[in-house]
Amino acid sequence: MPHFDLLTDYPRIRRVQSFREIVKTPFAGGVNALCWSRDLAGDFGEIVRLIGPGEGIISLNEDRLRSLPVSAIGRVAVDQLLADLRLLRGHDLDPVLNCIHGYPRDEAPGPVPTDVFSFHADSAPVPTDTWLCTYLGPPSEGLRNEDAQRRVDLPVTRAELLRQYGGADDDGFREFLRENCYDLHYAPGPLARPFSFGQGNLWRIAVDFPGSPVPPCIHRAPAQVDGQPPRLLLIS
Repeated sequence: MPHFDLLTDYPRIRRVQSFREIVKTPFAGGVNALCWSRDLAGDFGEIVRLIGPGEGIISLNEDRLRSLPVSAIGRVAVDQLLADLRLLRGHDLDPVLNCIHGYPRDEAPGPVPTDVFSFHADSAPVPTDTWLCTYLGPPSEGLRNEDAQRRVDLPVTRAELLRQYGGADDDGFREFLRENCYDLHYAPGPLARPFSFGQGNLWRIAVDFPGSPVPPCIHRAPAQVDGQPPRLLLIS
């Protein structure tokens, strides 16, 4: 599926110039993603090399980052990571820095895959946002809301889910969809072109919660390709 560049005009994305602006800008008028575009200095690859091989997701705390025997250019990257952690924590967030060698996959996805490689919306019972930045490795991908359809609304998929549920298309069925997060996953349309979140950019994206003024930002983790470096991701 071809991608289009972040610079392509899309009215739901608003670019900002500072952390203060990304914090203070409200989601309104259909805008559901804010991007602080940054060209970061430092060798983030050196950090990953010093962490060494692994499997799955490795969380990195500040003490481990400070203890890495990095070069001067690696120290620039470490300082950037520490600065971003401080910025988000200063905004009462709880960011996590992960070195991602691989994500778990649905072993039996059924009619609706629900792992992070599926286009999906984050959800919460209270107002909140998702923050993320990829420093190394393939970045997240977004999908225009106008190019997406909930998988549970596709007739064939809904029929299969109804068979799985074993009942009528009623409130109980809709609760079944919510409990299994099926209603949060989307299929791209035939002409959809996902957009890349890019490396180094700090994003704040809208979440699906009761009373949200805008639709959630639809996104997914990038496909894993052999030979690519682990992904260095900050998320909150």
